[in-house]
Amino acid sequence: MDRWHQTSTLTPRTRGNVRANLLKVGRWLQAEHPDAADPADWTRQTCATWVARLDRMNVGDYVQRTVNIKGRVGKPLSAGAKEGQLAALRRFFSDCQEWEWFPRRFDPQRALATPRSIAALLGPNPRVIADEIWAKLLWAGLNLDQDDLPQTRAGHFYPIQLVRAITVTWLFSGLRSDEIARLRLGCIRWQHDEVPISGDSDQVLARDAVCLLDVPTHKTGTAFTKPVDPILGQAIEAWRTVRPDQPLFDDRRTAERVHPLFAFRARRVSSSYINNTVIPMLCRKAGVPAADVRGNITSHRARSTIASQLYNAKEPMTLFELQAWLGHRSPQSTQYYAKLTPATLTRAYTDAGYFERNVRTIEVLIDRDAVGSGAAAAGEPWQYYDLGYGFCNYTFFEQCPHRMACAKCDFYTPKDSSKALLLEAKKNLQRMLAAVPLNDDERAAVDEGKTALDGLLQREVPPVARTPAVRSLVGV
Repeated sequence: MDRWHQTSTLTPRTRGNVRANLLKVGRWLQAEHPDAADPADWTRQTCATWVARLDRMNVGDYVQRTVNIKGRVGKPLSAGAKEGQLAALRRFFSDCQEWEWFPRRFDPQRALATPRSIAALLGPNPRVIADEIWAKLLWAGLNLDQDDLPQTRAGHFYPIQLVRAITVTWLFSGLRSDEIARLRLGCIRWQHDEVPISGDSDQVLARDAVCLLDVPTHKTGTAFTKPVDPILGQAIEAWRTVRPDQPLFDDRRTAERVHPLFAFRARRVSSSYINNTVIPMLCRKAGVPAADVRGNITSHRARSTIASQLYNAKEPMTLFELQAWLGHRSPQSTQYYAKLTPATLTRAYTDAGYFERNVRTIEVLIDRDAVGSGAAAAGEPWQYYDLGYGFCNYTFFEQCPHRMACAKCDFYTPKDSSKALLLEAKKNLQRMLAAVPLNDDERAAVDEGKTALDGLLQREVPPVARTPAVRSLVGV
């Protein structure tokens, strides 16, 4: 295991996490399967035994220290924790087999695959902070002052300009905490739309200045540039003007010698500073709890909150625009962050008109003269469904399977207002017969349409407009 740790090219933090998981497997082997302590002795049966044991494992099993998990000891492991254990073991055996440290006795990707019962529970689940809580945190961050900073025996460790810059960056940039900690000096650039003043070409006026933030190489991609709110650029510029000269540091991801933006007293600001100091400070000032129904308020929750608000705005970002702004390599990752809010979903559902589409109301007009004179009993029409463009006197209109082909139906009667349109349509059909060469099938179709229009024009308009009518609504 130590040999793998020294050989692997994973980042130091990832190597440490894999090593911690392997130590847990080693304690299980020592307690239950000492005959398989050597990784070269593992078989598919050993893998199956470990996967089954892991599926039933609880928090605190085969660990050395339980200080940080006291409240969860004895509870079942989460699906994410189980997947992490299996992924670490798959990585270890794949590397060792690839490097030919021991023979290939099984395929780690298959023998240590995540069971479907666990995989079904996996998936990114960004926890969006409620709008009212996020608004209070924004207010607290924009109104931060010296008295809000945490005190040490020697006073305030960081100057107020540095704390404000980190806080505003977390609230407005949508970056991961590691990306914020690794921002470099000069990461802010201003793009001005400059126009001459009063015809003087030497004087220009900055209008609609755009603040651009240069993000370094990150978790899923290379460096990129994104637009941010100018208030973020102003906070960073305020810190840069008072920032003392600091030595060069090695970038944790690229190993370059760089000038970190957030460095003081020859030390870089830790990536955990936001979780451990900034967020508790903002929660105290805003008067909100440090946790909600979805768990603790953490640095990464701001990223999903900002992405969700941009996606649900009045003029929302498209999925691909949001992908570029977040720096995701794949749009599938962005989909997990772009959560539709209930209000947006409700508005879209209402606009779709599902109920109106399937349940429509049509006025029914009754000719009382036809009923009173006995003409209705003799078979004359007396009930008319007002379709807007004409009337239908078919008694069982709601059951008619040809409601979209009314012109060819004997029960359909056009309104007076539509006769001019029918004559125009008839004229067009006659012009087609005279000027357009048609084959037999096409000519038959036109003749049929002309016959239907002639029939419509010969039908009399019902007397409903001249007699008192009773209006009722029928659901169709």
